Amino acid sequence: MYKVYLSLVFLVLVASCQTTEVKNESPADAEISKKVAALLSEMTLEEKIAELTQDAPANERLGIPIMNYSECLHGLWLEGATVYPQAIALGSTWQPELLTEMTTQIALEARAANLTHCYSPNLDVISGDARYGRVEESYGEDPYLVSKMGVAFIEGLQGTGDEYLDENHIIATAKHFVGYPENRRGINGGFSDMSERRLYEVFMPPFEAAVKEAKVGSIMPGHQDFNGVPMHMNNKLLVDVLRKEWGFDGFIVSDNNDVLRLNSMHFIAENRVEAAILGLKAGVDMDLVIGKSPDYSTYIDVVLVEAVKKDPSIEKYIDQSVSRILTAKYKLGLFERLDDQDSKEVVSTKESQDVALKIAKKAITLLKNDNNLLPLNANKIKSIAVIGPNAAEVRLKNGKYPQLGGYAGIPPYYTSVLEGIQNKVGNDIKVNYALGASLKSTSTKGFAEAVAAAKKSDVVILAIGGSTQTCGEGLDRADVDLFGVQNELVEAIHKTGKPIVAVLINGRPLSINYVAENIPAILETWYLGMNSGEAIAETLFGDNNPGGKLTVSFPRSVGQIPVTYLEKPDFVGSGKGLYKFSDKTPLFPFGFGLSYTTFEYSNLKLAETTIAPNGATIVSVDVTNSGKVDGDEVVQMYVRDDFASVGRYNKMLKGFERIHLKAGETKTVQFELNFENLSIYNQEMVKVVELGDFTISVGASSLAKDLHEIKLTVK
Repeated sequence: MYKVYLSLVFLVLVASCQTTEVKNESPADAEISKKVAALLSEMTLEEKIAELTQDAPANERLGIPIMNYSECLHGLWLEGATVYPQAIALGSTWQPELLTEMTTQIALEARAANLTHCYSPNLDVISGDARYGRVEESYGEDPYLVSKMGVAFIEGLQGTGDEYLDENHIIATAKHFVGYPENRRGINGGFSDMSERRLYEVFMPPFEAAVKEAKVGSIMPGHQDFNGVPMHMNNKLLVDVLRKEWGFDGFIVSDNNDVLRLNSMHFIAENRVEAAILGLKAGVDMDLVIGKSPDYSTYIDVVLVEAVKKDPSIEKYIDQSVSRILTAKYKLGLFERLDDQDSKEVVSTKESQDVALKIAKKAITLLKNDNNLLPLNANKIKSIAVIGPNAAEVRLKNGKYPQLGGYAGIPPYYTSVLEGIQNKVGNDIKVNYALGASLKSTSTKGFAEAVAAAKKSDVVILAIGGSTQTCGEGLDRADVDLFGVQNELVEAIHKTGKPIVAVLINGRPLSINYVAENIPAILETWYLGMNSGEAIAETLFGDNNPGGKLTVSFPRSVGQIPVTYLEKPDFVGSGKGLYKFSDKTPLFPFGFGLSYTTFEYSNLKLAETTIAPNGATIVSVDVTNSGKVDGDEVVQMYVRDDFASVGRYNKMLKGFERIHLKAGETKTVQFELNFENLSIYNQEMVKVVELGDFTISVGASSLAKDLHEIKLTVK
């Protein structure tokens, strides 16, 4: 039965809240607007067009500076930069303030190198498809979590308040707008086809938060089309939603070569001129052609001059885009540094490296720990085997470390698992290393050496997973098993009977069924950055108690994909709604992660059990460290509108907090329940809080057994 709708007055109030109010310019912004208008009036058409390509040189005649750029997904994508944990590992910290701390350091490195525009963060919500190689670039499968992490990333990079885009901060770019990972085959850039509801419930929230909360300076559309309309010409989303509804006032930069792809990939524009016109009219202000000559761009004078001849009205769009780009340059203070425009060497500081190590330790997630094998007791171990393709340092011909993940720079150093353990134990414990098999190898020739190393050791550390050779952009897969002969290597080492710790170093969830069933201890580390080995070693020996939680669900097989905690009601309980010959549940679920201690939840309560639709209340719970060592717990709150006018997910994350508890300590954690986290989109796609009962679940993961429930009534 449908719920009673809210009054018309309340619906109108809510609808009005969805449109960002146009505010008056501050005195500083008004002054910049005057400068931009004056400068624009002096520019020739060709000079305006030159501003629309990212790699365009500075304009010496008018003194217009260049805006140098880089990727900075988890550190600057340059040699010498600090490399932090990859995005999927950052998400696993469940601690947004760490991302602000990280990007504050990234911005300092960038400014020192004369870089002022960054193509990050990636705000794509991964919708349960581990085949997709760019899972590692996302914070996870939940829109609320991705929103919080994205806002924190942007605020550190751009600054806030009086520090916004000052000399210590740079412009962030939220990408890939929007719904980019939602493709039907798990392949990068594949077409997206989804309901408006799914778009707004799952994929829009991180971008809306980036615009409204973090004031992101730049947006990058995705390669794909959306319901048949390529994002780089999608007026409805780029103009009506992004600019008019949300109030975005920054500039839009194309993804690599994508304005031209309106002709060469989507086959909508018949030539470069038509592609340019479509892009500009949709508000794509800057054409990015990384790795190509600027002549490859559609936003060059030979094309756009012809476009203006063909359609004189196009010049107003050129002026509009140039104004946005010049505004960004003024805000960055680039006009005051015209004599210092050249890029400089990137230098990784000790302070930034310490931040990278701190985050790496926070990201590590303990998936299994039978009989408390971990942490290892150094006083009881005389020898340790370190085995596997991801155990020792590997460098590619281009000098990069493949165990750092995609879009990683080349750091001044990288500490592998082997080095980390060797540095940790010194001469007190003998370390026996064996490769076993390289990551992509199909040969078992190295197994004998690995088995021998295991047999003469007290415990085995088995470093397995993936790398930039098996996961990342353009490395989508038709299966998600361990690559090469890694699973056979695990089986061979398991047969030795030695206690084994599996250390996963990878960028996507893997179907590690044999490992999960047979190996007593498993650490998911993702890609932990330049300090990987040190963070892992400290965790193995108990100096760091792992407190990370998964932000993506692990599939049992590729046939289970997509697998995510964001499920809607089905036939479960009737004998239907299940796989007949395999388990439907994920191997490891969203929000899951163990610790070297234990936690107990109690005293879940609401300050008010009944509130009005526009009201608010507090839900609180006591969390106790019931174990013997200090540790971190991530307290998670999920919400479900029990009976509503439209279908909903069984539960959605609407609050989380990572807390540190000493052994025996109890803390009370509170979350506010309000319009934002109780609302749904009704049948008219208006965001409302409907009358009735809500189930509020609080606990340690998305699993039902880990959650405690309480009812809230809205009337």
